[in-house]
Amino acid sequence: MARPLDARVAAFAAALAQRSTATQAILFYGSALRDADLDGLLDFYVVADPLSGWHDSQAAALANAVLPVSVSYVEMTIDDRRLRAKIAVLSPAQLRRGMREGAIDTTMWARFSQPAACAWARDAATRERVVADLSQAVVTAARWAALLGPASGAAGDYWQALYQHTYAVELRVERGGTRAKSLLAFDGARYARLLPLAWQAGAVAYSEAAGLYQPTLDAALRRAAQRAWWLRRAAGKPLNLARLAKAAFTFDNGADYLAWKIERHSGYKLELSDWQRRHPVLAAPKVLWRLWRRGVLR
Repeated sequence: MARPLDARVAAFAAALAQRSTATQAILFYGSALRDADLDGLLDFYVVADPLSGWHDSQAAALANAVLPVSVSYVEMTIDDRRLRAKIAVLSPAQLRRGMREGAIDTTMWARFSQPAACAWARDAATRERVVADLSQAVVTAARWAALLGPASGAAGDYWQALYQHTYAVELRVERGGTRAKSLLAFDGARYARLLPLAWQAGAVAYSEAAGLYQPTLDAALRRAAQRAWWLRRAAGKPLNLARLAKAAFTFDNGADYLAWKIERHSGYKLELSDWQRRHPVLAAPKVLWRLWRRGVLR
C-alpha cells in the first residue's frame, strides 16, 4: 500500500501553491511517493487555471497550451532538509483530456494509473474533481490492458503487458519490461485489486476463475485496438522529442536535470560541456545521437 504523504512533501506542495493564485491543485507521484525517498527528485504536477496566471510570460503560457506540459526545477529547504523537485504544469482541461481512452498521448493516463496523491487542493470541490480525473486514468489504463493484454491471465499479466506497451511508446532510458516489473513489485496487490473494479467502471465484460481473468472481447475489437495503438506508438517518440526541444526554453537547468535522470536510470554518465548547457537546442541532436548509439535511448 502507498505510504501516507510525508509532511515535508505536503509543505513543499503548499509552498508551491502560494506562488500563484492560478493554482488549483498539486499532484504528487513517482518514485518518491512509492518509496518515500526524499533524496531523489520529488515529482509534482501543478494544475493551474489560467496557465497565464502561473507562467511569467504569455509566450510560456502559449507554449504550454499548445504542447503540454511545461516543466521546471525547484529547490526548497523544508525542516532543514534540502529537497529537489521537478514541476510539471498543465490546466484542468489538459489534465482531463489526458485521462481519456481516446487520447493520442498516452503518457498522462499511464502515469496517473500508477500511485498518485493530491498533495494540495484549493478547496474540497477541486480535490473531488482531480480525484475523479485520477480515477479515470485507472479506468482508461485498465481498458487498454484488456485490449492489448493476453486473452486470459492473472491481473498482473494485464498490467505488465500494458506498461510494456506504454513505455515502448516513449523515449526511455530504462527497459520497459524491467520498469513494468518494478512497478508491480512495489504494490502488486493494488493493481490486482484495481483491475476488476476498473473493468466494471469501464464496461469491460470479463469472467474470472481461480484468479485468472478473461475479458470478453471479440477479434474485431482487438484488431481495431492494435491499429489505434499503432497510431499512438507512431506519435509517442516525436511528442517526446518535441517536449525535449521545448524544455530547452522553459526548463531551468534542464540539461543538467536530463543528465542526472539518464545516469540515475541507466548508469550512463552524460558529460556536458558549458557550451551544451548554454545552447541545449543546438547541442541536442549530437547528444541524442550519442545516447542512441550507446543504447541508452530506445
